[in-house]
Parts: sequence; C-alpha cells; structure tokens
Amino acid sequence: QLQASGGGLVQPGGSLRLSCASSMSFRRIHALGWYRQAPGNQRELVTTITSAGVTNYTDSVKGRFTISRDNVRNTVYLQMNSLIPEDMAVYYCSADHNWGRTWGQGTLVTVSS
Repeated sequence: QLQASGGGLVQPGGSLRLSCASSMSFRRIHALGWYRQAPGNQRELVTTITSAGVTNYTDSVKGRFTISRDNVRNTVYLQMNSLIPEDMAVYYCSADHNWGRTWGQGTLVTVSS
C-alpha cells in the first residue's frame, strides 16, 4: 500500500515536496515512480527511480523536479521547484514489484496565483 501526501496550493515559481510512504519494504520494489493526471488528460509519467538509484524524467520537468528515495523509511519523494500552471494535476506514486504495480491515492497540486 502506498500513501501519498504533500499536495496543495502554490504560486507559480514556488516549490512543493510530495511524499509517498510504502507499507512494502523497498527491498521488494524494483522501481518507484510519480505520475500525474490533469483534468481532461491521460495519466502521464513524470519520473521514475530504480532500486539502483537510476532516475528518469519526462522532458517538461527536467531541471525542476527531483525524485529521491529513503530506503530506511520506505518513502519516495518528489521535490518540485519552479512550478508552472502546466504542472497542476493530481499526482500519483507507483511501485513496481514481482506482483505487478501498486498505485497510491492521488494528491492534488494546484499552481495558481
């Protein structure tokens, strides 16, 4: 089970940090990810991090977002800086393991002045 938190209202140019705590040990998880879904759009991949710490970002967030993982707290983070209105969406965390993919509940990020 994944529990996401940290969403909220932020002004353009501001920052937020999302957290996603896992009830499953990270030792059983191959990769963690963050996805987002804006109104009227399909869910899209934002970033992933593997068990080896290799990261991948969609082009629109490169240089602004950073994914990290705490293997002791079994928590994955998404640091979002220089937020723009186009980043506004419901953000979902995901975990890939031997039994498939688990999704967290979404957390809403609103970017507005």
